[in-house]
Amino acid sequence: MKAIVFEQYGGPEVLKLRELDTPTPKAHEVLIKVHATTVSRAESMMRQGLPVWGRMIIGLFKPRKYVRILGTEIAGEIVSVGSKVKRFQEGDQIYGFTGFTLGANAEYNCMPEYGSLALKPKNKTYEEAAAAVDGGTTAYFFLKEKIQVQPGQKVLINGASGSIGTYAVQLARHLGAEVTGVCSGRNVELVKSLGTHKVIDYTQQDFTKMEEKYDIIFDTVNKSPFTRCKRVLKPNGIYIPTSELINLVHHFWTWLKWKLPFPTSGKRVITGMSVEKNEALVYIRELIEKDKLEIIIDKRFPLEEIAEAHKYVDTGRKRGNVVINVSPEK
Repeated sequence: MKAIVFEQYGGPEVLKLRELDTPTPKAHEVLIKVHATTVSRAESMMRQGLPVWGRMIIGLFKPRKYVRILGTEIAGEIVSVGSKVKRFQEGDQIYGFTGFTLGANAEYNCMPEYGSLALKPKNKTYEEAAAAVDGGTTAYFFLKEKIQVQPGQKVLINGASGSIGTYAVQLARHLGAEVTGVCSGRNVELVKSLGTHKVIDYTQQDFTKMEEKYDIIFDTVNKSPFTRCKRVLKPNGIYIPTSELINLVHHFWTWLKWKLPFPTSGKRVITGMSVEKNEALVYIRELIEKDKLEIIIDKRFPLEEIAEAHKYVDTGRKRGNVVINVSPEK
């Protein structure tokens, strides 16, 4: 099978196309023919060996063997099942999250049957399904599962045009919140189209210095820390720090950092780890099949051009998702 491998840290040029053996599923595993995956900022940073302390997990001087094929978001078809698999069968069209085992940047990938997998939305392509996995389920994890957004609450989404942000805006609206999105000027119209009540162009205004107060500030880009956001939180307001790294090497530091005590003013920080995504994948699929969530895809690249996809993600200007077409649909 074809796979994209990186054996040293560095720029996009370290990503190499290789021919590898197709894996064989174990008793409780399924073999997935990968049709689509994505490139996220988290994978870009892993490729660079950043943050440096993260190398304690992924490899001190070079990536450990198990992380040399990147790719966390996966959509494809199950082509073989292990002898004890009951949850899926051959021919099932699925989407899911590979987690810390990575591996979606390849034509085939084995995953446990009870891993973060679900049948993909029937009304979407593999490319669209892959682009819905991590952003959609991370937004679900924080806004619905962790803090249970209530109708009428004021929610601010910082980084509203990104992969997590575009879903967070829509999910908060679906839950009945009054949503303010923060993005650059070039993305204002996109964020408006997702259902925000108000959009703030961060190049023109700093929301942390404005007068409006919020029940929840969801910082999907980690650009405005709690110390700055406290001023615009309501007395019992909640600040949620996250990034695309939260499901990779950065989540542990984020958790540890925000567990340090703050003054007990009622304003607080909520964090967590969105790794087990089965329930979230089903919930997101149902919303998508009811046309209640729009999937934003910025650019598409074939597997062979994944280095170009990484170059684009490295610019920090992607809107929504960057998709990799691994095995084109016929």
